[in-house]
Amino acid sequence: MNTPSIHQELALKKFSAAPQDQKPNYNWRDILKDEDVTVPEVQVLCPQGDERFDLSEVADTVGKSLANLLLSKGEKDIFNEKNQRFVADITREVAHNLTTQALERGPLRVSLNDLYVLIEKTLVDNSAHDVAKSLLLKRAQKINIDRDTHGVTVRLIRRNHQVVPWNAAKIEIAIRKAFLSLQKDPAPASAIALAVTGRAAAVKQAFLHIEEVQDLVQEELMKAGHYKVAEDYILYRAHRAAARAAEPATAETPASELALQNSMVVVARADGSTYLWDGIDLKKRIEYASIGLDLCLNADEIEAELRRALFDNIALGDLNNSIVLNAKTLIEKDADFAKFAGRIQLTYIYEEVLGWDIVQDGIAALKSFHQKAFVKYIEHGIAIKRLTPRLKEYNLAKIAAAIDPTADFEFDFLGVQTLYDRYLIIDKTGKRSRRIETPQFFWMRVAMGLFLDEKKKTREDWAIRLYDLYKSRRFCSSTPTLFNSG
Repeated sequence: MNTPSIHQELALKKFSAAPQDQKPNYNWRDILKDEDVTVPEVQVLCPQGDERFDLSEVADTVGKSLANLLLSKGEKDIFNEKNQRFVADITREVAHNLTTQALERGPLRVSLNDLYVLIEKTLVDNSAHDVAKSLLLKRAQKINIDRDTHGVTVRLIRRNHQVVPWNAAKIEIAIRKAFLSLQKDPAPASAIALAVTGRAAAVKQAFLHIEEVQDLVQEELMKAGHYKVAEDYILYRAHRAAARAAEPATAETPASELALQNSMVVVARADGSTYLWDGIDLKKRIEYASIGLDLCLNADEIEAELRRALFDNIALGDLNNSIVLNAKTLIEKDADFAKFAGRIQLTYIYEEVLGWDIVQDGIAALKSFHQKAFVKYIEHGIAIKRLTPRLKEYNLAKIAAAIDPTADFEFDFLGVQTLYDRYLIIDKTGKRSRRIETPQFFWMRVAMGLFLDEKKKTREDWAIRLYDLYKSRRFCSSTPTLFNSG
C-alpha cells in the first residue's frame, strides 16, 4: 500500500469518526420514498433490542458511507443524481437479497452485524470496494462489539497502553479492510479472524500487545494462501509505523513536561563514578506501570511525586529505592496504585535479573528477554549450587517458551515485595548480592522441581500446566515447597 493511500485512509477514519452534526447532512433516507420496494418481514437483533427492518436505514447507512468516502477525498458535489442513483440501486439490491432469504427460510431474524455483512457483500458485488471499506468503519462504531470475546480471556494492550478485552469482531473488521484495499472479496476474513482468536487463546498469556496480534494476522493470511493481502497488510503496518514515528516531531511539548525534563540529578554509581540522570527511564517506568489502570493522577503528577526527596550525588541504589518507596506512598491516594507500585518494583527486578533496560529495550522485549535468560538462569543456579542439576533434564527451550511475564501485571506491591524479600533466589557469590530469579522464573522453577520424577515424555507438559495455575493465582503451594522445590 503506498503512502498516499495511507493518508486517504487516515482522512476516511477522521470523517467516519466525526460527529454527524459536524458534517454535511444529506437526506439519503427519502431516496426511495416514491418507490414501492418489496420488503420482507425482518426482525433485526440490535444491542438495544429487536427492531423491525427499515429500508430507509439501509439507504442512510450506504449514503453516509459514500459521503464519508467522498469527503475524505475532498469532493464537494456529493448529493448529486449519480450518487443518489447508486445509493438507491444498492438499497434495492439489499431488499431483494433479504426477500430471497425470507422466501427460502421463512420469517427472518438477523443480527445487526449480519445485516452489515449483507450490505458490504452487496457493495462488493457491485465493485464498490472503497464504499464497503467506509462502511466497515461505520460498522465498527455502530455495533456494540465490545462483548465479542469468543471466550478468550487474554486482554489486548493498545498502542496508547490502554488495556481492553479481546474483540474478535474488530479483528475481523481489520482483516476485511485489508481485502477491500486490494479490491478483493473479504469473505475469507471470518475464518482468518477465528484462527487468530484461537491462537490468541492458545498462548495462555494474560495480555497481548496489538503488534503481536497483527503478527498473528499476517501469519494466518499467509497460511490461508492470501499472500498479496498479507504483503499489503505488512506494507500498511510499516507506513503507519513511520507516520506515528513522525507525529511527535511536530507535536508541542507541554510546559510541565519541559520543566520535568530540565530537572537533572547527579547520581553516584557503586564504583564512585557519577552521571547526570535525566529521568527518561522514570517516564518509561510510569508508562509501563500505568497500563490498564485508571489512576487519579496524570503522568506528570505521578513523576513529580516519585521525584520527591531526590538530591544531587544520590547513590544509584538510593535513587531506585526512593522511587519505589514514593510509589508505595501513593497507595493512600488510590487503591490502583498498589499495582502501580508493584510494577515499578518489577522493572528494577527485571533489570537486576535479565540485563534488560527499560529505555533501550522497552517493555515489548520483556518476553524475549525472559526466554533468552531462562537457560542461563538454570545453568548459573546450578553452578552456584542453588538449583538441582536435574533441572537440565527438562526441554528448557519448551519450558522457556511458556513463560509469560505479562502475568506479573496482576501483582500488587505487597505481593512483589514479599517475593523479592523472601522467595527469589539470591546469588551471594559475587562482590554484590543479586537476585537471579524474576517472579515467573520462580513459579516455573517450583513447578519443574515438583515434576522431576514424572515420565520424560510428559513432564514438561505437567510442569507448564502447574506453572499456568501459579501464574494465574488460582493455586499456590505452601511456603516449604516454594522455598525448596527445584
